[in-house]
Amino acid sequence: MVDKLTTSERDAGLRSLDGWTHDQAADAISRVFKFKSFSEAFGFMTRVALEAQKADHHPDWSNNYDTVTISLSTHDAGGLSPKDIALARAIDKLLD
Repeated sequence: MVDKLTTSERDAGLRSLDGWTHDQAADAISRVFKFKSFSEAFGFMTRVALEAQKADHHPDWSNNYDTVTISLSTHDAGGLSPKDIALARAIDKLLD
């Protein structure tokens, strides 16, 4: 089982990420990604899916045409864990 992040660990993790915000009610981090087209958004989701599968950690997400919204939380930990910060970093690297 993965341990839930402390408040200071969560804050430090968020400072290291670009554009991710904390949803206190869900104890999750989320980010909205905008693309030029549906095809670009779908391609991004495919790359995220491969990263998530490698990490054995899967996002809650949605797609609306050119917009992908991703929310990360570790259900087994009851909130944010190091797995969420690591997956957010891996997702951000896909944009480089």
